[in-house]
Amino acid sequence: MSGDDSTVHSPVNSYNEWDPLEEVIVGRLEYAMLPDAQIINKHTFPSSESSLIQDILELGGVPYPPEMIQAAQKCLDRFIHILESEGVVVRRPDIVDYEVPFRTPDWKVPTGASATNPRDPFLVVGKEIIEAPMADRSRFFEASAYRSLFKEYFQRGAKWVAAPRPQLLDALYHGDFVPSKYSDDEIRFVVTEFEPTFDAADFVRCGRDLIGQKSHVTNESGIEWLRRHLGEDYQVHVIKSRSPQAMHIDTTLMPLAPGKVLVNPDWVDLENLPTCLQDWDILVAPQPVPSEQKELRLISSWASMNVLMLDEKRVVVEHRQEPMINALREWGFEPIPCPFEDYYPFLGSFHCATLDVRRRGDLRSYA
Repeated sequence: MSGDDSTVHSPVNSYNEWDPLEEVIVGRLEYAMLPDAQIINKHTFPSSESSLIQDILELGGVPYPPEMIQAAQKCLDRFIHILESEGVVVRRPDIVDYEVPFRTPDWKVPTGASATNPRDPFLVVGKEIIEAPMADRSRFFEASAYRSLFKEYFQRGAKWVAAPRPQLLDALYHGDFVPSKYSDDEIRFVVTEFEPTFDAADFVRCGRDLIGQKSHVTNESGIEWLRRHLGEDYQVHVIKSRSPQAMHIDTTLMPLAPGKVLVNPDWVDLENLPTCLQDWDILVAPQPVPSEQKELRLISSWASMNVLMLDEKRVVVEHRQEPMINALREWGFEPIPCPFEDYYPFLGSFHCATLDVRRRGDLRSYA
């Protein structure tokens, strides 16, 4: 597909990360399952001195403890209240029981995952919803929770497409995978080039330019599929992450407003950013305040960068990240602090936990 039909009235309209947010999907915690021991999870969680994470992986997928869900729900309710108070329409996916095991002719998993992070399986580009070909077997049917919403959007004029559903055979994964440290050579990732796979959260949008990364869930074939699908109206640029656990770009590089991009100084080569950002202000993220989540630490401390822009000024940020809050103010933004650390064990923060369906703006270039 090439081009974007601006004559079609659509409830879906989002070209970047900062136009005024009008409607957003926020994830759900019901029936969320702890990750199982598949090869992706073994190599994407941050290193920890605690044996708890390894113990959980070996259990093969179990429900999150009720007290963790309750604590995270308080954070989620507060976040939703902020969004609605700021004039944003909040939509929710259906409740799906992810505790049910499932299989294909080639493999089986003990459970599904969750609907906590809609940013991961779906990419909104303009008036189109794109379902990603995710490499995580436990997320194979995750889109089921969003079917009601997407059918409604489609009936009202939105475009809706799914990338070719991957087979997820053993050939997609390096069975002998050994983590590597960053060097001038490519970091080796778990996924091979057996078939196109990507998580939508490995891409951020800047109008006609999308910026993505290869990771443990996104391969070159997946990036090329997206490039061909979007056609000549868009350019897909790729950065190299220095993180050996690379998965999802929104803790590495986050566009905040026209000409302003937040970057992770540990994981990004500031001298080798995409050409579309050459005239932008590079905002170097301050070192994050360590999370109070001591035991079940499933995401990087750089979740401090996982912010959600409500427009070019207003930005929702974790309330304990005072260095980030202060830096955002100095850069001319209006931070809206919100407690969200109890959501971290569910593998995301504000950007991950949302999918912006409609922002008030049109397709243009910011390069």
